Amino acid sequence: MKSTVVYLGLGSNLGDRERNLRQALDLLCQQVTLYTISPIYETAPEGDGSQPRYLNLVCKARTKLPPEELLKFAKGIEAQMGREPGPRNSPRPIDIDILFYGNMAVDTPELTIPHPHAAERAFVLIPLVNIAPRLRHPVSGKTVTQLVKKLKRTEGDAERWAESESEE
Repeated sequence: MKSTVVYLGLGSNLGDRERNLRQALDLLCQQVTLYTISPIYETAPEGDGSQPRYLNLVCKARTKLPPEELLKFAKGIEAQMGREPGPRNSPRPIDIDILFYGNMAVDTPELTIPHPHAAERAFVLIPLVNIAPRLRHPVSGKTVTQLVKKLKRTEGDAERWAESESEE
């Protein structure tokens, strides 16, 4: 199987958040080739505002894994890093989402690609516009830049993580 360009979103709001992101990137390299990593952003949690803030990044990579296997691999990394099953949007040491898998659209009970909320969340779009401003959403046809302009943003929803030594 030939490799496919994928975009992955990573987030952490428990423990050493920046270290968790770096560790997850290292573990991803077992099955994906990383090309570009966005700066890290600190973001408010979805839903429950009482939980800790997240650090988020997006990366562009290539993989030979089919979508379902990539999902299984990502969930294995999450479990290895201490993520336990829990309610949606609960705090976690790491979250790895498949945002885009080539131009493919997948809709199964286990996996939806493009990620169903990618086009409306600042913690995905703000990092993504840094590395792929002209990337087109395979369903809507809009570019990431166009999607960012339509965001309903509030102060503090995605702030550049100043403490980071991220790729710049």
